Amino acid sequence: MQPLIEHARSLRLRIDRDGRRAEFGALAAGQSPMALFVTCSDSRVIPSLITGARPGDLFELRTAGNAVPAYSHVRPGGDAATIEYAVDVLGVPDIVVCGHSHCGAVGARTRGDDLSALPAVDHWLTTQLPGDAGHERADTARHEAADPGMHAAGQRNVRAQLERLHTYPCVRRRLGEGTLRLHGWFYGVDSGLVLSLDGELDAFMPL
Repeated sequence: MQPLIEHARSLRLRIDRDGRRAEFGALAAGQSPMALFVTCSDSRVIPSLITGARPGDLFELRTAGNAVPAYSHVRPGGDAATIEYAVDVLGVPDIVVCGHSHCGAVGARTRGDDLSALPAVDHWLTTQLPGDAGHERADTARHEAADPGMHAAGQRNVRAQLERLHTYPCVRRRLGEGTLRLHGWFYGVDSGLVLSLDGELDAFMPL
């Protein structure tokens, strides 16, 4: 923790040293992010590292397994509020759902791990990640040997979460108006390679 504290303590000095005081001062006037970036809570996934984003560029939503809960009119949660605010108030022109390799959430769901000791995690993964996240569940050992990063299952999960976005009225409206674009990305934590879902080819291809 101490290195993080030291970095935070010196932030103001580094801003002044690098001549970025005006840049940061302008952030007080408001935000106009380029995109809503939905990704996993995993510490190895850093949106600003992947995209080169600077302060104010990305509005972020991070959940275990980069899950997008289906919209509910009854009791919408913080995830729904984040999406709605980004789309209806900030007017982001793009939403990126970014999955990643070696995802613990996807791996646990794919393998059917016993998570009874972690009831909150168990409930989240069971309700938010696709139940057939891996057709390979019947032969997990063989699949993990061939794809230890769970790339195929992770990419299927990105597709599923993109579909979930269509349950949001604000997303459907903006898509109908032609003012919003959805993107599915997949990040290799061990390689830095970023793949993007090509709608025409229906496949993940290098950006």
